[in-house]
Amino acid sequence: MDGEPLVRWRWLGDHLGYLWGLLQDHAVISLVPVLIGLALALPLGLLCTRFPRLYQPLAALFNVVYALPSLAVFVVLIPYTGLATRETVMIPLTCYALAVLLPTTVDGLRAVPEPVRQAATALGYGPWRRLATVELPAAVPYLVAGLRVAAVSSISLASVGALVGRGGLGYLFIDGFQRTFPTPIVAGIVLVALLALVTDAVLLLARRLLAPWAVRERGARR
Repeated sequence: MDGEPLVRWRWLGDHLGYLWGLLQDHAVISLVPVLIGLALALPLGLLCTRFPRLYQPLAALFNVVYALPSLAVFVVLIPYTGLATRETVMIPLTCYALAVLLPTTVDGLRAVPEPVRQAATALGYGPWRRLATVELPAAVPYLVAGLRVAAVSSISLASVGALVGRGGLGYLFIDGFQRTFPTPIVAGIVLVALLALVTDAVLLLARRLLAPWAVRERGARR
């Protein structure tokens, strides 16, 4: 890359549509698995709180999955889900997100004081109403904390999918490396960082809206 400027602004201007398309694809393949992971973590977390013996085996299983190299998992899935498909990348990312979200979901549900549960029951709340109006709202800070970690990790890992034909902004890293052209690499780094920052800011806003009492408690402790 000797003599090549770090950023060619004209190239960026000429490829705005291309960059926008890659950003959209990256957002889908990285964030949809997090939402699916959350949808799976909630019922599994509820089961683990009702039947505590389930938690350790499930947590151990997902920890093993989380430790597997993402590229190796992508390659193993290719014969079943195809090359350059979203499914090849999204299935492992869903498992990784679930490995992060299951413990935070269980911790959040366990954090509800037993007297609070008993008071809700005494007021005539059934199990599902108590879950929806008492337990899940109390677990929101834990859930958002897990979502922040899972989302940022997924946004980063999704770039590796470019090596199997579907990696969103990861294409920019491969393209820049193969052509010894740093501009796409810099653009990819900036866009991945921006996507992570925006996603994190949205989750923080969601926590503030869904659990304002948690924000007030943190401020009071300071």
